[in-house]
Amino acid sequence: MPNQQESGSQYTFVQKVWIVGLIFSLIAVLLLILEATFNILILVLAGTLIACFFRGLSSLIRRKTGWSTKVTLSISVLGTFLIMAGIFWLIGATVAAQASQIEDTFPVLIEDAQRSLNGSRVGREIIEQLEELESSERLPAFLSRFFMTTFGGIGDIYIILLIGIFFTISPNLYKNGLIQLVPPSKRKKAREVTDHLSTGLTKWLAGKFIAMLAVFILTAIGLIILDMPMWLTLAILAGILNFVPNFGPLAAMIPAVLIALAISPTTALIVAILYIVIQTIESSLINPQAQKKLIKIPPALIILSQIFVGAMTGIWGVIFATPLILIIIILVQDLYVDPMNNKS
Repeated sequence: MPNQQESGSQYTFVQKVWIVGLIFSLIAVLLLILEATFNILILVLAGTLIACFFRGLSSLIRRKTGWSTKVTLSISVLGTFLIMAGIFWLIGATVAAQASQIEDTFPVLIEDAQRSLNGSRVGREIIEQLEELESSERLPAFLSRFFMTTFGGIGDIYIILLIGIFFTISPNLYKNGLIQLVPPSKRKKAREVTDHLSTGLTKWLAGKFIAMLAVFILTAIGLIILDMPMWLTLAILAGILNFVPNFGPLAAMIPAVLIALAISPTTALIVAILYIVIQTIESSLINPQAQKKLIKIPPALIILSQIFVGAMTGIWGVIFATPLILIIIILVQDLYVDPMNNKS
């Protein structure tokens, strides 16, 4: 009799070991699938943001006018494309000419910057470090991997627009399909979470566009006052790249400083200070006011998410790391933090 009990307990222990092993195997398989498909998920997120923009603009028009959803959604989509086409028609030729001029003169600007940096000991050390980094094999390999996209640049943009259009036309179809995967007892909570995610992304996107527009206006005013050449293209670049926190403003400042350095080192210093001041105003005044009703994302968390997601997916990960971390925060808050607070 004791032998039978010992055999039964031993069988139970082995069974538990198998269960634990299967769980870890399942987790490993899921992580491998996630790593292999993470680039696709980022593209889906980008398409979702496009749908949030069109749907959010449609809701704003509907609240102001009381028109039907089909009418306001058509105005939202067609109006956006018409406005973009009008802007391109008005300033497209000027921006294209200035961008071509910057591209043609960029090697000369680099040489002028090197000559200016050679005038000081710190500048010479910076040039030496850059030359060592450029001559090493790690930098080209890193850049090629970082800027490599899933289906190529045009292919990724096409997929993002296609997903965005489908999500814009019939979001409930995909939302309900996702909710059907949840057990019936949890579907009400799942619907609340998806609505919270949609609202959060829409508000974040609206605040981001307000901040981008403010950065464009402030940069344009500052560059006009400084009588900088190609100010329009530089201001548009600053506004667009402001969509990417931390790294975007730095990337926008580099060509402006190089162009100013061709004028004089003093002008370059003033331009650098101008960009820093504008970013300080944007991060401390404009952005908090634009997103004051949104979940606050710690700045350090944004940088860490850009580093980790960027290392996995490249340039798209850096661009869309902030909305991704916003989604994670909302999910943790709705599915874990709030239920735990309600229990206590």
